[in-house]
Amino acid sequence: MTVQHEALSTGAEEALEVWIDQDLCTGDGICAQYAPEVFELDIDGLAYVKSADDELLQDTGATTPVPLTLLQDVVDSAKECPGDCIHVRRVADKVEVYGPDAE
Repeated sequence: MTVQHEALSTGAEEALEVWIDQDLCTGDGICAQYAPEVFELDIDGLAYVKSADDELLQDTGATTPVPLTLLQDVVDSAKECPGDCIHVRRVADKVEVYGPDAE
């Protein structure tokens, strides 16, 4: 079973969160195209995650939960990101499951 399939099939049991490394962000906006509910470009041209109430989270390393209904969009964002700056990890143990540091 692939990591992607495993995470997608166990997403209901495993809470996931996502964060963006703005130092690596290229500002292409692909993430905001795939998952506008989770990502947004700010006035500085960089992408940030948004809280569940649509607030832009600009603190370094800010995380937001990944809703199960948006998991595939967030995963696609991480895969397509030219800056490799999107990190999706399990909340329980902080292990990255998608992104540049995923095993």
